[in-house]
Amino acid sequence: MPAIRLLSPRLANQIAAGEVVERPASVVKELVENALDAGASRVDVEVEQGGVKLIRVRDDGSGIRENDLPLALSRHATSKIASLDDLEAVASLGFRGEALASISSVSRLALTSRTVDTEAASRVEVEGRDMDATITPAAHPVGTTVEVRDLFFNTPARRKFLRTEKTEFNHVEECVRRQALSRFDAGFTLRHNQKTVHSLRPARGELDRERRVGALCGQKFIDNAVVIDAEATGLRLWGWVALPTFSRSQADLQYFFVNGRVIRDRLVAHAVRQAYRDVLYNNRHPAFVLYLEVDPASVDVNVHPTKHEVRFRDGRLVHDFIFRTLHRALADVRPDDHFRGAVAQSLGREPGPEMPAGQPAGPAISSAGGFDSEAASQNAMAFSERRATAPEWQAKDQMAFYRSLNPGGGPPATEPVADADGVALAPQPVSTPPTDAGEEPPLGYAIAQLHGIYVLAQSRQGLIVVDMHAAHERITYERMKRALDAQDLKSQPLLVPLSLAVSQKEASVAETHGEELHNLGLQVERIGPETLAVRQVPALLRGADTEQLVRDVLSDLIEHGQSSRVQADINQLLGTMACHGSVRANRQLTIPEMNSLLRDMEATERSGQCNHGRPTWTLVTLSELDKLFLRGR
Repeated sequence: MPAIRLLSPRLANQIAAGEVVERPASVVKELVENALDAGASRVDVEVEQGGVKLIRVRDDGSGIRENDLPLALSRHATSKIASLDDLEAVASLGFRGEALASISSVSRLALTSRTVDTEAASRVEVEGRDMDATITPAAHPVGTTVEVRDLFFNTPARRKFLRTEKTEFNHVEECVRRQALSRFDAGFTLRHNQKTVHSLRPARGELDRERRVGALCGQKFIDNAVVIDAEATGLRLWGWVALPTFSRSQADLQYFFVNGRVIRDRLVAHAVRQAYRDVLYNNRHPAFVLYLEVDPASVDVNVHPTKHEVRFRDGRLVHDFIFRTLHRALADVRPDDHFRGAVAQSLGREPGPEMPAGQPAGPAISSAGGFDSEAASQNAMAFSERRATAPEWQAKDQMAFYRSLNPGGGPPATEPVADADGVALAPQPVSTPPTDAGEEPPLGYAIAQLHGIYVLAQSRQGLIVVDMHAAHERITYERMKRALDAQDLKSQPLLVPLSLAVSQKEASVAETHGEELHNLGLQVERIGPETLAVRQVPALLRGADTEQLVRDVLSDLIEHGQSSRVQADINQLLGTMACHGSVRANRQLTIPEMNSLLRDMEATERSGQCNHGRPTWTLVTLSELDKLFLRGR
């Protein structure tokens, strides 16, 4: 075995650079974070050739003293922590003291800085070969400028892994976007090859913040977003979450910040997915920009070299707080909250004084549900196929169960209304909606039914089109959930207990979380080192695959410390029953019945989507109708 020896400083820094400096965007991230930690109110980023040729970051922060410049380029040298107590409650973005040393080991780096108490600036230059710092006088305002040239010039193997100029710049732009979303009090400028890409002024007020989010994430996101601001048990969650109808095919519009630090955390992602569980269409992803503020001592940011991951001291508390806040916010959205953004989109402008920016907004006809016409038809086909292939145990006795949950209030019959002789009645004549605009409900008044599928309603904003089956399905589904909650979850003993062979870890989790399993309607006992006995299951799931259900619940308990599998399966059953118990196509409704459906939608939680995630209604504004007929031109 070769003798043990110390690594040279250059080699040690290049090894560290392999963890910190992955691509030009990694350099931009570290330098911008240093600028923000220095108290900068303005950060200018300029790159050339995607950042490979040049990265220049200038700020107006506190600057670095001349005597500290060589030390700033040394490994493990920082002004942000001094003791273990500081490390346990890190409030700054950077604290490792490795970034500048790692960057300088794989590039030609020059740092120019001046503090407010000095008349002249100083410049230090370092190249990757010998890493000898050279200090010279320079002219520079208060603040710091870092120039990184020829990235990976001395490590050609690393340079080969870089992508095209466009790809690398896209990563740089995304990095600047995240930093600009994390710090509204600072202005940001991004230039690529002498062309300005972003120029963002500091956002002091709420309206300025929404404009910045709209500029970085798209104005449609703001128009279709719900404003969040909640506090509990030392936690605060605020920001914007998009309505389920503004879903994405990829998780490319999801930004989560903890104390101003952008992170990617599985616990947070799981909480958000749960909140959107029964309002988001299959394989779609929510969009959000959220900020969590916690005590720095209750979160560990020193778990990953790039600081993209954190660890919460009480992860379950954070998970439940995020889930409850988002779940309630999405449930509180009503149809009248949708119109401001829909009208703003149809007029091609930002919300004005009569339509406050940042208020929840809904889909216009061209963007309902975030789907185009082709995708919508595919969604409808998939929905029909899923309904047609529902397991028999879910559909059995569903009407009897529905009536037991809603005494005297079962779903209306699905057959057309007929007279005493059995002849189908013609639709009722249309009555003129009331003209008193001050008392008009959000969804207006029904005026007709189209093809036995859609309800047409008139409101001040224009024409509202309602998918009567999807809308009634959501109404029925929410009523059944409330009725079931009032009766509590009942368990049913198994005639013959089910024996499961599991791992020792799963058996220990089942033994430790016995009370949580009991609350879910499951009675699971450990009868051996690797054997469990299931004695009771929820009554509603007596026909389900009990073994798979228990294994999934145990997997969730191991991964997240809790499980929602039972509730999800029960909700799926209720959703199937609600689907079969709702009005179907070609059911002729009277005007009073249509208006009753509209009023129920206005009072029902999550009425903008059915429980399969399909949109239930859309708005065609008067402005859009005028454009169709060239009125006002």
